[in-house]
This record gives sequence, C-alpha cells and structure tokens, in this order.
Amino acid sequence: MENPENTLKTALLAGQVQYGLWLASASPAVAELAGGVGFDWCLIDGEHGPNTIAQMLPQLQALEGAGTPAVVRIAAPEVWMVKQALDLGVQTVLVPLVDDAAKAAEMARAMRYPPDGIRGMGAVLARASRYGAIADYPHSANAQMCLLVQAESAAAVENIDAIAATPGVDGVFVGPADLSADMGYPGQPDHPDVEAAIDHLIARTLAAGKHAGIITFDRSRFAEYVAKGVTFLGLGGDMVVLRSALVDLLKSTKV
Repeated sequence: MENPENTLKTALLAGQVQYGLWLASASPAVAELAGGVGFDWCLIDGEHGPNTIAQMLPQLQALEGAGTPAVVRIAAPEVWMVKQALDLGVQTVLVPLVDDAAKAAEMARAMRYPPDGIRGMGAVLARASRYGAIADYPHSANAQMCLLVQAESAAAVENIDAIAATPGVDGVFVGPADLSADMGYPGQPDHPDVEAAIDHLIARTLAAGKHAGIITFDRSRFAEYVAKGVTFLGLGGDMVVLRSALVDLLKSTKV
C-alpha cells in the first residue's frame, strides 16, 4: 500500500487557489456534509472547536470518504500535539500562535521524521500508516507533510520575514481576529492599522515563496484576498453558516 499524495499541498504548489471551510461542530455528519459539497479542504479546529483527538478521527474518516483533503488546527504550538495529529493520518497541519522563527522551526521539525525532524517513530500503531499497511511510511511521509503557521500577533508581523523563510514552513496563515486584538483593536479586524498589517504579512509571505492563507466571513472580500495572492482561503465556518441559515429560515416564516 502506498502513502497517499497530499493533493492539497500539490495544488498549492501549482499556484491553485484552494477554498475551504472551518469545522468547529465536532460532528462527523457535518464533516461528511461539508466534504460532499466540494470544498478544496475542510479544517477541523482543535483550538477553538470542541475537538479532541478522538473526536477528530471520525471526522477525518468522513472527509476521506467524501474525497476532501483534511487540515487540522492544533490547540497550541506544541510538538506532542503535532505528533498526535500526524499519527491520525493528517498531512496538513495549521499551528496557531507562531510569533517567531524559532517556534516555526520547532514546528517544522515536529512535522518530519529524522534526520529532517524529531517526529516520534510510532506510526506503525497509527492510522497514518494504515496500521502498518504502508510499509515505507517513515520514509515517504516527510514529502507529503504541509505545515501552515499562524501569524496572529504584533510580534509575528515584526518577525514575518524570518518566519516565512524558515525551512519546512510551507505557508503562513493570517489570523485577523487575534491579530487585531493583539494590536489593540479587539473586534476590529478591518481597522486600517490591522488591514495594513495583514497586507504586510501576505506580501512578505509571498516574497519568501510561501503560500499565504487567511479566513474571512465576509463574502465580498473573497476576490480581494485572491487578488492579493492568498491561495489558502477560508470561506467561513460550519457553525456560522448553520446559524445564519437557521436565522434566515425562521425570519422567512414570521411574516
């Protein structure tokens, strides 16, 4: 059995814009539904969503059944969290709170087996190797790994050139909400100073030859971010979309 290709990574390397959805419901049914819609990727959120490692597994299985690449955002930039996500068979990981190149380099090492990294050699027991069915998994896995680090602080803005240049970092994802709060404008991701910082993060990421990502819940801004060079674009989240649809449904009945 061969190690599967990370088709999301392949598409990003080809310069193709990849549109995705955040999954915070911890529901395999919602993951299956979203995967079947045709998104280029779906992200299981382990930072702000109620997703434990055990809860992620059935969602990953649902997305695989739908043929949709899965991304996992871990809760914090910790080596052991990266290891757990990878052993589940995840090939693309989003790491929050990466403020400098040292942390970016640590996460890059965590994504890869020795000699390129420090990932623990336990995949024969895990879904990643299909429980040992992929015999060469430790030798073929590194090439399929895709690491996106999240820039969401003033420190990350200051250190963006070094972060983006870090070997093993495939892309930088901008977190507008936390960035605006850290810059002193909580709840104002559209503040001019925050917008300027976001543009700077995107521009410097692209200058380093890496993929730029962001999420927005404002449909009018999708084309704008694509024009700025974003190729990993989050189009919103499952719970926000569901709530909006339910509110519209109820409003339509109260005439």
